[in-house]
Amino acid sequence: MTAISRGDTPAPEGLRFVHLGFGAHAVDYEEAWQEQRRVHAARFADEIPNTCLLLEHLPVYTAGRRTEASERPLDGTPVIDVDRGGKITWHGPGQLVGYPIQKLPRPVDVVAHVRRLEEALIRACAEFGLETTRVEGRSGVWVLGDPVADRPSLGGLSLDFDPRTADEEFDPRLNGPEYAPSNAGQRREDRKLAAIGIRVAKGVTMHGFSLNVNPDNTSFDKIVPCGIRDAGVTSLANELGREITIADVLPVVEKHLRAVLENAVLLPRAV
Repeated sequence: MTAISRGDTPAPEGLRFVHLGFGAHAVDYEEAWQEQRRVHAARFADEIPNTCLLLEHLPVYTAGRRTEASERPLDGTPVIDVDRGGKITWHGPGQLVGYPIQKLPRPVDVVAHVRRLEEALIRACAEFGLETTRVEGRSGVWVLGDPVADRPSLGGLSLDFDPRTADEEFDPRLNGPEYAPSNAGQRREDRKLAAIGIRVAKGVTMHGFSLNVNPDNTSFDKIVPCGIRDAGVTSLANELGREITIADVLPVVEKHLRAVLENAVLLPRAV
């Protein structure tokens, strides 16, 4: 296993990478959030270049502004409410988190920024031999499942009667492992490999992405991840069927973030 350094990754110019902590040095969410604010202010003032913070978090649930009460943990597990877009998710060991803090032209094209992050992660996954994609209407990076007609039935029922889509009161958190988000691969459903949730303040981005490398995905089973009830979550290790570490993935993700973010032609949103 390649050691992961702490500190700055040298770059001649353009995007700067800062490693906040991994493994035994995983970072508390509130601490990282405060660091984001500090770097955001410095970037707005043009005191530093565009900067991407990279890290692992200690286990935590965070909820974006659109999170509903019915998507939170049932057992009272604490959740940190944050100022990003999107809904509830989990962060923790085995997940590579990136916070690109980048100045964009105004009026800001938020969707274009999200698409660039997705593109960098899709390219990184391809380098490990895994085909991933976008899903219309759902941000993030996905592994597509089988066509609905080819998937195994749930609980002995045809998927034509899948209660997750037919019953507004159905709660996957209460209905056993066959509906658990972490088992989406066994059900051959679409499954999210990387989540994206951002905020733009004063023309500068905050928050970013989380890429599941080799986490314990059962942590997602306490919630409705990203508010999506008819799909699940996965990881690089699960999809590749072999051990893979943050140290393996980190330089590859850095390479593709640099290639995409530094070479993009940044344009203001059309109005």
